[in-house]
Amino acid sequence: MVGQEHVLQALINALDHDRLHHAYLFTGTRGVGKTTVARILAKCLNCEVGVSSEPCGTCSSCLEIAEGRSVDLIEVDAASRTKVEDTRELLENVQYAPTRCRYKVYLIDEVHMLSTSSFNALLKTLEEPPPHVVFLLATTDPQKLPATVLSRCLQFNLKNMSPELIVGHLKTVLEQEMVSFEEPALWLLARAAEGSMRDALSLTDQAVAFGNGKLTETEVRNMLGTVDLSFVYSILEAVAAQDAAAALAAVEAMSEHAPDYAGTLDELASLLHRVAVAQAVPDAVDNSLGDAEQVRQYAGQLTAEDVQLYYQFAVTGKRDLGLAPDPRSGMEMVLLRMVAFRPAAVLDDSIAAEDLEERGPEVAAAAKKPKPAAPEPAAPEPAAPEPAVTSPQSAAPPPASEPVAAIREQLARSGQPQPTKSVEPRAPAPEPAVDQPATPEPAAPEPPASERAAAGERLPLEPARWPDLLDRLGLVGLVYNVASHCELRQVDGDRAWFILDESNASLYNEAHGQRIAAALGKYFEREFRVEIEPGSPRYETPAQRAHRLLEERRAKALESIESDPGVKLLLDRFEGSIDRDSVTPTKH
Repeated sequence: MVGQEHVLQALINALDHDRLHHAYLFTGTRGVGKTTVARILAKCLNCEVGVSSEPCGTCSSCLEIAEGRSVDLIEVDAASRTKVEDTRELLENVQYAPTRCRYKVYLIDEVHMLSTSSFNALLKTLEEPPPHVVFLLATTDPQKLPATVLSRCLQFNLKNMSPELIVGHLKTVLEQEMVSFEEPALWLLARAAEGSMRDALSLTDQAVAFGNGKLTETEVRNMLGTVDLSFVYSILEAVAAQDAAAALAAVEAMSEHAPDYAGTLDELASLLHRVAVAQAVPDAVDNSLGDAEQVRQYAGQLTAEDVQLYYQFAVTGKRDLGLAPDPRSGMEMVLLRMVAFRPAAVLDDSIAAEDLEERGPEVAAAAKKPKPAAPEPAAPEPAAPEPAVTSPQSAAPPPASEPVAAIREQLARSGQPQPTKSVEPRAPAPEPAVDQPATPEPAAPEPPASERAAAGERLPLEPARWPDLLDRLGLVGLVYNVASHCELRQVDGDRAWFILDESNASLYNEAHGQRIAAALGKYFEREFRVEIEPGSPRYETPAQRAHRLLEERRAKALESIESDPGVKLLLDRFEGSIDRDSVTPTKH
């Protein structure tokens, strides 16, 4: 019952407080103890000392159950008795009292194999059995049981066992059997068992026979066909050094031992997982394989980004291994992919465009050093017309790294200004100048921007001032859309005559004209009459002017981006291009 404390606690409380149920269902994968816990429960119910969670184990009833010869513990293999006739024959004796024990216990293993007719025959007895009968059902697939059966049972789901629990139990068993062992060998067996204690014990028996009475890591690896970790270490070191030749040589040396390449990728992914844990939480590294110090060394040599990338390649490479021409070539392609797709540079928010640094193998270790709390001030450029103002405490900047120096040298040769740093806070980059409205045709000149910006001024109702006046009328929705496509052609007293662009004439109805007249009357505090006719405007409508100004700002924004030295440098180094359609100017 190792690792099944959640089931034990419920059964102990039920037995000690006499809260027994007539049917129990134990579920879980193979080898987790379903049948075992059912037999132990049968002992607890029929122990001659009394019903309790601790049977004596020495009375005749306990001994008979342990030896499998109790007449009142009826074990049924449902896989071999699926017919309804078998179930009816089994239930014919339910009404009779137990021969020697307190309860007659029916233990039905793999109950999901029963047919639908068998479940129907069992259902009524399972719901209301005689008081001296207890049903214990075990299955690996509870989804196949009818809901009517599930609702009549107390269900306990037994968990898969972790490698730690399996190793601990194997240590106890081997110490009692006085078998010498190496702890890494137990971890190999625990992982190969995949959560099943029964499989772990079976593999241990096989390994003891294979090793002539002892368990060693080397012999267990040979028995299981797992690869020696020394090859995995060599592969990781070669990939980290970007040495494809060394990685392929390690695979060639490993191939002489007929390895399991899928298992090799599993071992590589497991090692990378431990390296990632060592980088995030150094104290959490386990020493189950005796290589904790080596794992910490890898954690110091590799960047966190590289570890995550290699882990992803190892996991997905195992999935694609079956599609390769042969397992070895699939393994080699995974390693070559790790070398080929390692990024040459890593960009984040803390790195400015002028501080781009290559992340090649020769500077990978230097990249892991913590950055200083504040950047050191840079000396003023000698070519600047005025020296940069720095504080008295400013010091000389540290020498630039080779990649940064090469970038600056390239900028100098191209005649572009080199980026500098100052101890003073960096001023925000100058934004493109606010676009002034283009000079309209002489017949409808626009007023200066300063005059239009006067918030308290009431604009006159004139054709030239209509675009600015429209934004002050408070129109919204479809009415504003109609008015923005109108040109104010003429004003005569309280009468305003508009020409609506023919391409938008379908949007107009008389109610729109009335709402525009009401907005004008509210603004000028007198009544207005508005007449709107479809036609061809002579001058720009407010909508046309807004579109023109937007395109002009977009063009200037593109020009500013394309002429920026930092952007040019990024495009040259990474062979990039600007997505012109994605450029959106800021609002002014």
